[in-house]
Amino acid sequence: MIRNVLLIAIHGLTIVLLATSSELRAAEASSRFSDEPVPLQLDDFPERPAPLFEIGDGFLSTGNISDGFTLPTGAVWTPSFFMFGNYRTAIQTFDNGTTRTSEWANDLNLFGNLQLAATERIVIGLSPLRNRDGEFTGYTFEPNTLRGRDEDFGNNFEPSIFYFEGEFGELFPRWDNGDRRSLDYGISVGRQPLRLQDGILVNDDRLDAITITRNALLPSRGSNLKLSGIFAWNEIQRGDNRTDDSARLFGLDMLMDLPRSTIEADILYTTSDDGEDGFYAGIGATQRLGKFSTTFRVNQSVAVDEEFTAVGTGTLLFAEVSIEPPHTHNNLYVNGYVAIDDFTSAVRGPFTGGPIGRAGILFSAVGIGRYGSPLSNRAIRSAGGAIGYQMFFGEFRRRQLILEAGGLAPTDEGSSAEALGARYQQALGRRAVLIFDLFGAVQESTDNAFGARMELLVKF
Repeated sequence: MIRNVLLIAIHGLTIVLLATSSELRAAEASSRFSDEPVPLQLDDFPERPAPLFEIGDGFLSTGNISDGFTLPTGAVWTPSFFMFGNYRTAIQTFDNGTTRTSEWANDLNLFGNLQLAATERIVIGLSPLRNRDGEFTGYTFEPNTLRGRDEDFGNNFEPSIFYFEGEFGELFPRWDNGDRRSLDYGISVGRQPLRLQDGILVNDDRLDAITITRNALLPSRGSNLKLSGIFAWNEIQRGDNRTDDSARLFGLDMLMDLPRSTIEADILYTTSDDGEDGFYAGIGATQRLGKFSTTFRVNQSVAVDEEFTAVGTGTLLFAEVSIEPPHTHNNLYVNGYVAIDDFTSAVRGPFTGGPIGRAGILFSAVGIGRYGSPLSNRAIRSAGGAIGYQMFFGEFRRRQLILEAGGLAPTDEGSSAEALGARYQQALGRRAVLIFDLFGAVQESTDNAFGARMELLVKF
């Protein structure tokens, strides 16, 4: 009797297990990826914003990649070319307390990108509506000495950018078929933009230079280490935003990702026939501290011989702290600096202002025309900062408003200043942004300052 009961139980259990196994196989079959290709689902995606002009594989488009051709080195190139750029036009007035400038200024930047492979390309850029002295095509209304002057500089076709970049291992893959030699060396050569320490130490968009970068190093207790050697021989704008034709720049840049921070460190040296040699160093750390996003930087400049406007001796301490307030997508930030003695950047382009531009919209240069920064962005014996609130509006956040208050005070001789500023930006269509700026400043040594501007930015 017991034996029969056990046989019946075993038989029933077998049926249950077989049924469960069958159900599992059916569920697995229904959840596995299909062997049949599924068309790309693009119904909920906006149409691709095509560049101004393109040949070959479309930029960010869909479809098969062209076959291309193989070089004797083993590299496979699939060339494509596209053009892009931006146009800026601004009506603006700026009164620094002693002189008022009112103008209409225009700037056009055109870029051609010859994409040879995923890691190799040639880029050329033109800025035909500006010249090397900081003049833009437009019209000056005041001061009276420039009234009615037509800034007829719209014929500058010297390349503002012209460089090649690639990776050694991808250019010569036959030298390392098994990828055992770690030939991950990036190279760029030509007239190219360069920013170090977030624009504090170096900020220029047209530097004749060569850089060699070692990627994908694995440091102890870190995930990535990048080392770059830099040599620049031409188009070097010194710390006073002026070109020094005899200057040369040598540098080493390091970027390292650690578990809780990203570290950037730089060492630079500039030489000049005018005796304005300088040594520069900087270190910065970017991380999250609780719910706060933070960046701390220390930068040092040393005039090897005498101090000049192009190079001085000083230290710049800089800090950025921001947080997204609860239940919003807005941004609250507090930025501050302390400039000890006379810190100067190693390289600064003619339209970038001084090294404290990162402190906020009251310190930054707009980069077009004669509109200056509401508060001085030179790091000379002073301390200051800004507190601001950036608000986003609309379902797709196509409107934003920044309200900011800032000030600076001398740590030795000089004058203090306080300012209030606002910036409103509105997206127009898919390629244009309308920008309004307004500020007022109270200055200790001169009359009060104020300014207002309206700019249309078109990207194509």
